[in-house]
Amino acid sequence: RRPISTMHSGLRVLRRPHSSLLSPPHLCLTVTAIVSVSTMLAVTYRAKLFLNSAPSRLISTRGRLGISGAPLAKRWNSLASLREETSGDLEGGRKARVFSTATADQKERKLVSMEELVALCKHRGFVFPSSELYNGYSGFWDYGPLGVELRKNIKDRWWQQFVTSREDIVGLDTSIIASPDIWQASGHVDGFSDPMVDCKSSKLRYRADQLFYSPVLSSDGIELGYVSVLESGTMESEAKKKAKTLAKKWAKENEKEKPDILPLTLKALDEAPVDVIEKVPSPATGNPGDLTPPRDFNLMFQTQVGALADESATAYLRPETAQGIFVNYATVQRSSRMKVPFGIAQIGKAFRNEITPRNFVFRSREFEQMEIEYFIPADDTWPEFHQKWLDDAWSWLVSIGLDENLMHYDKHESHKLAHYARACTDVAFTFPFGTQELLGVAARGDYDLRQHEKSSGKNMEYRDDSQKISYVPHVIEPSIGVDRLMLAILVSAYDQDEVGGEKRTVMRFHPSVAPIKAAVLPLVKNKPELLEKARSVYKRLNRRYNIEWDQGGAIGRRYRRMDEAGTPFCITVDFDTLEDNTVTVRERDSTEQVRMAIEDLPKFLEDKIEGYDD
Repeated sequence: RRPISTMHSGLRVLRRPHSSLLSPPHLCLTVTAIVSVSTMLAVTYRAKLFLNSAPSRLISTRGRLGISGAPLAKRWNSLASLREETSGDLEGGRKARVFSTATADQKERKLVSMEELVALCKHRGFVFPSSELYNGYSGFWDYGPLGVELRKNIKDRWWQQFVTSREDIVGLDTSIIASPDIWQASGHVDGFSDPMVDCKSSKLRYRADQLFYSPVLSSDGIELGYVSVLESGTMESEAKKKAKTLAKKWAKENEKEKPDILPLTLKALDEAPVDVIEKVPSPATGNPGDLTPPRDFNLMFQTQVGALADESATAYLRPETAQGIFVNYATVQRSSRMKVPFGIAQIGKAFRNEITPRNFVFRSREFEQMEIEYFIPADDTWPEFHQKWLDDAWSWLVSIGLDENLMHYDKHESHKLAHYARACTDVAFTFPFGTQELLGVAARGDYDLRQHEKSSGKNMEYRDDSQKISYVPHVIEPSIGVDRLMLAILVSAYDQDEVGGEKRTVMRFHPSVAPIKAAVLPLVKNKPELLEKARSVYKRLNRRYNIEWDQGGAIGRRYRRMDEAGTPFCITVDFDTLEDNTVTVRERDSTEQVRMAIEDLPKFLEDKIEGYDD
């Protein structure tokens, strides 16, 4: 349908760019051309001719014609609009789905299950169970090569957004172990606890506020018994199933017909009276009377400091990073000459001896926090600061690839606030196991600074020379866990689609947080000159970004590996590269491919990863 065009200086084939070998078979022609260059290199080139492609979509492998003959500078800038026009010029004729419109696309897809996500994380090297060689250690996780890069990128983007690019926030890094007096003053030693219940028979322990119960009542008001379920995204359906089983059992024991039951009202066990707890069955045994009344369990990890192992040597691993900021507030303010309002940011590890760590990395005993304590005037302007931080936090989460359809605000009711807090609103996220807190923005008042002022005897007041007044600042605290955010990004990014009739798993990470920014793929591995050229491209790009080198297997299989790792761009070095210094750049989500000069690659990646377009 379209002629093959040859020229004295080389072979020009009107064809599509490097396509997956998994795509449906098309007519393939093997063309041999004698290239008139100084080396008179004989090249045998196998080219796919997609005869069902529209002429305007055919892309030259020679020169810099690119998409529809557009100049190089305009090619990728117009790629978004081209994706909307293109319905068949992709791998296997699939429609484009790109990271820039991932949120809209994700409305149509089913949320990944935790089983699928955990399997992918282990298979691809995101997250491993800690101490797996010795059958694991509950509540602790190790991060593999891709997980380390993803976490680093998350932290780098947060730091860039909220510290480096702002003049009113500075950084801090405090020690994990500090004076026990800090935790005594903050109230953690005496009051940092969760309600715990024990199962007398199985010896298992549960957080009472994560164990839910409900009476099972017949339609005529008869109490058939109680059911209990652990908090999860499916706990309502589980409770209904247990209630039906209980009604069936009651009917059999009482030799009556199975009664209709009223809707269940699930409540946390920590709110239940003692006489009700005796009727609630244990999740482990299913027997009423096995659960103990709730009691406080302190979450602080204790350790010993120094040569003595007595009470005076007792110290704690920090359960949060915030207190390290509060005790250094005055020193940081003076040394950095900051004026209220200003903030102090910290990224660091924290440790909590969780009663029941669960839901993968969402709730673990060792985790990492990104927190800011933003110090504001002691007046009634705090609601404005609080709302501004909520808006900024939401925008940043969306900018790094979170699915906005899975996010919502969760405002804490006044009776559920901490005694010192003026307000607290969470950004909640719908995980496969249910909707949970992802990020919190709290208006903490001046409680923390006042407590440390009282306990230490040191003045915590800020002197405002412009108004000639002194006061203890109030605090707005935006806080998020790195591990939870990483899990939310994984959930948002996970997708499955078809390319060329083959199912593929693709992680649609935003380029700014993707563990691997691009992959350099030599078309074949048995041509030294091709490998040498590809290595030069790899080394040039690898100076700044994490770039993958992959020369093994068919090009289609290499694309799939990179899709599964979430690599936004694949750069294929082929025989035309040796002649004109251009490469094929393949975009992950749309699978669209364009030719680009090697010299333009650094600027192109910078634009896509850093968000610069000028």
